[in-house]
Amino acid sequence: MLVTVGQFGATTDKSANLEAATALIEQAAAQGSQLIVLPENAMYSNSDVTADIVSETEPLDGRFATTIGALAKKHGIAVVAGMTEAPAGGSGVTERETGGSGKPSNTVIAVNSGGDLVGVYRKVHLYDAFGYRESDRVQAHKPEPLIFTLGDLTFGVMTCYDLRFPEMARFLVDAGAEVLVVPAAWVAGPAKEDHWITLARARAIENTAYVIACGQTGPTCTGHSCVVDPMGQIAASAGEAPGVASAVIEAERVKTVRAKNPSLTNRRFDVVPA
Repeated sequence: MLVTVGQFGATTDKSANLEAATALIEQAAAQGSQLIVLPENAMYSNSDVTADIVSETEPLDGRFATTIGALAKKHGIAVVAGMTEAPAGGSGVTERETGGSGKPSNTVIAVNSGGDLVGVYRKVHLYDAFGYRESDRVQAHKPEPLIFTLGDLTFGVMTCYDLRFPEMARFLVDAGAEVLVVPAAWVAGPAKEDHWITLARARAIENTAYVIACGQTGPTCTGHSCVVDPMGQIAASAGEAPGVASAVIEAERVKTVRAKNPSLTNRRFDVVPA
């Protein structure tokens, strides 16, 4: 199947962000893609770490998620996208779902080509690194795998900083994932682009799985969204500018690589969430 990464730099203008997402979805669908992955925080992004983001959050039945669903159905394409989900108490959002802290969740939604919400992932590893503290304004969540099937492949979802934790990828592979989907807003900085590409390739190689990694673009983030095959080869890369990159992924390729490199079979450790 053909899959696409659609990258752009989200801002505090939610309408403009939705317009950008719409254009990328339309472009991917026109190419014949069956799936497009959009970045983390595609709904709203504010680089001011002191800003109160709660007022900009939305529930899963809010404007952003419902519009993404409508676009998926209209164009017959599955969509994975990041959003900032409202804390408990808003429009049916439960305390259990948001952790009960009163903080928003860094959430990824997966919508099928019929426009149905097939899964939700709430970020586990918050970006408390490189001088930034995401946990000051976002709720961390316990690991719950978002796994969905498209065609003859099984997909697992994680978000941005999760990529630095190999056990997160293995947790998804243990749940059946053959393709790792990574919406991100990988902040630019010294060596950060190299980290992004190296880690995406590493997660593909060690799990003999595809990686579809879609990041926001500059000036805040690195861009360079990519599709990596199970041998760690980059099948598609979007570069620095907003736009799309697409690649064909195949279940047979996963089977062939896993037969040649049976590292998952040969492993001696289990991954157990803390």
